Amino acid sequence: MQEPALGMIEYKSVAKGIFSTDAIAKKAPVRILQSHPISPGKYITLFGGEVGDVEESHKAGVVAAGDGLVHDIIIPQLHHSVLSAIAGSTAIETFGAIGIVETFSVCSCVFAADRAAKTTPVQLVELKLGSGLGGKGYFVITGELHQLEASMEAAWRYAQKEGMLANYEIIPSPHPEFLEKVFQR
Repeated sequence: MQEPALGMIEYKSVAKGIFSTDAIAKKAPVRILQSHPISPGKYITLFGGEVGDVEESHKAGVVAAGDGLVHDIIIPQLHHSVLSAIAGSTAIETFGAIGIVETFSVCSCVFAADRAAKTTPVQLVELKLGSGLGGKGYFVITGELHQLEASMEAAWRYAQKEGMLANYEIIPSPHPEFLEKVFQR
């Protein structure tokens, strides 16, 4: 099921994250999509629903987080490919150029990926959030090189403006064996 809006809160404390997730769930009829610890000892909550409900629950979650808040976002009209990329269920039939954006915040990563997907008709390959990454996030997109470059620019400019850009790279013509080993599930 695709949600029209996505809210996400990143916490510096597991306890605050669990406490805040309860406040999110109680405030409005949203669906908790993910709620779990990530490296290094942080916690994330993703929730979806109607825009107004997500906004209400988001406010309650931020208040409950208090000084345990790392970063938070609301994305009204979430791109349809973001949740499947987070879940790792994106099926790519043909790869083109590859773009990778790495951020210091998982919230920034999700927002940048949504922005990249909305800029041109690229495909999100995967979106990894925090676990085993020292709390960072990264996403991978594929598409025609000129479109991918435009989407990458939109994503990295957002992350850079937020002070959350760790790095980004473009592989114009990836080797087939590389694709098979790195992206085949």
